[in-house]
Amino acid sequence: MSNEAHQWVMTALGQPFERRPLAVTDPPAGQVVVEIAGCGVCHTDLGFLYDGVRTNHPLPLTLGHEISGHVVATGEGAADWQGRAVIIPAVMPCGVCDLCRRGKGTICPHQKMPGNDIDGGFATHITVPAHGLCPVDEDRLAAIGLGLADVSVVADAVTTPYQAVTQAEVTPGTLCVVIGVGGVGGYCAQIAAAFGGVVVALDVDDAKLEAIAPHGAAKTINVKGADPRGLRKEIAAFAKERGASSREWAIFECSGTAAGQTTAWSLLVHGATLAIVGFTMDRVEVRLSNLMAFHARVLGNWGCTPDLYPAALDLILDRRIELGAFVERHPLAEINRVIEDAHAHRLARRAVMVP
Repeated sequence: MSNEAHQWVMTALGQPFERRPLAVTDPPAGQVVVEIAGCGVCHTDLGFLYDGVRTNHPLPLTLGHEISGHVVATGEGAADWQGRAVIIPAVMPCGVCDLCRRGKGTICPHQKMPGNDIDGGFATHITVPAHGLCPVDEDRLAAIGLGLADVSVVADAVTTPYQAVTQAEVTPGTLCVVIGVGGVGGYCAQIAAAFGGVVVALDVDDAKLEAIAPHGAAKTINVKGADPRGLRKEIAAFAKERGASSREWAIFECSGTAAGQTTAWSLLVHGATLAIVGFTMDRVEVRLSNLMAFHARVLGNWGCTPDLYPAALDLILDRRIELGAFVERHPLAEINRVIEDAHAHRLARRAVMVP
């Protein structure tokens, strides 16, 4: 193993990450060592560092859960992974408990999340369970102008909304409202469109709306200062114009803000599915009786089960959704600058840290 292995560690709330040496040892049975190609910077990382969201593992801890790389060492029972290019699931269920056997891996009590339960991807190497790894065909990646580092963001920014769209049972013609189309929301809009949904993209940032318009958004609306009733009427009129139903809308709240969640609730219609994809520590006040009156439902969405990763990756490889235009690589050595820029909303694309 390289003597240069290192990690960037969170030591305290709001403090810069510290570069520390990383001891890379032979992995235990069922686990692998991955030499990291790239690790995406996610809103969740900002929550841990700046907003007081608690990590499951006590500090110090290496953050980062959107990870791709090459397997460079394997434990007993995992030899088949040696040398392979992989994406590491952001939420790694155990695969053997009752919940996992019933397809409920996202609530597995033994799950591990890099950068939360264990040290994460702002490092040169990581040791993780082999179960659930998503293989990557680098030749297919190269054919569309992408590298392994770029698809690190599949581990959350793509697969999380993919699971949300799947759970919401989007089919051709479903009216899909995506609230917040930067990062996760931008991919949500693209995925919903790939499933045949008629997508209405909402945001308070014209630049984000302009960026997503060519990639699946049938209509874009800047909702800064918008009247909730007027907004709902505008979307209903558009649905009628496009031949979509006035009922059974799929509403995806991806902004991770109280304002976004309040807007999402105000858009409930009969038979609607509201998917909560973004996270905020802020509280919102809603009238739960609306669910009864509209016979609607609200679904949470924690990560994505590993079995869905290959299909989500195929959307990129088949060019049904655009990834390259929405990511940018940065040297891992610049992690403190990049995460400050992400927190200050100075980044136009999702940052991928490259060791």
